[in-house]
Amino acid sequence: MKKTIKLFGLLLLLVLFTANIQAQVKSDYDKSVDFSKIKTYAFAGWEKDSDKILNDFDKKRIKDALQNEFSSRGLNYVKSGGDVDITLYIVVSEKTSTTAYTTYTGGMGYYGGRRGWGMGYGGVGMGSASTSYSESDYLEGTFVVNMFDKNTKKLLWEGVITSVVKDKPKKREKSIPKNIKKLMKEYPVKPIK
Repeated sequence: MKKTIKLFGLLLLLVLFTANIQAQVKSDYDKSVDFSKIKTYAFAGWEKDSDKILNDFDKKRIKDALQNEFSSRGLNYVKSGGDVDITLYIVVSEKTSTTAYTTYTGGMGYYGGRRGWGMGYGGVGMGSASTSYSESDYLEGTFVVNMFDKNTKKLLWEGVITSVVKDKPKKREKSIPKNIKKLMKEYPVKPIK
């Protein structure tokens, strides 16, 4: 019983921790549009100068990852005059995560799994429990890709990904393309094989 409680607590912590670090993706698109007919795109810039919080390396990583993903779907990048315009937006906010860990100590009383009274852990009786909390600060980034029809300026597709921002450049070098790939899985056209 004691091992089951510990295992359950460990699994619960693992699920809660990994849920926080996974990128969350949302998207929506105009279902009346045949996305397979879109062949060229141009970057129309960063909305509201949101790129000011990024360094040049991360801007290039984002743009390269998007170009790679669009290219794999048969879209070609042009400097201007594409079938669609792509705008980008990013916001970073400070977050705090809180974790709790409860420690049970034994005492006299009934303990589960066996019948009787005696020394045990956490059962009904004179045992005690203490819970400790810890907080950690981190940065969470939300990245939005909007695709507009060049002529009508109508929104055709929007992809949004929210993820923890990695502090180290080496980690961002890997996480940015990985997250863009995850985001582009929501695009209405799958990669060409």
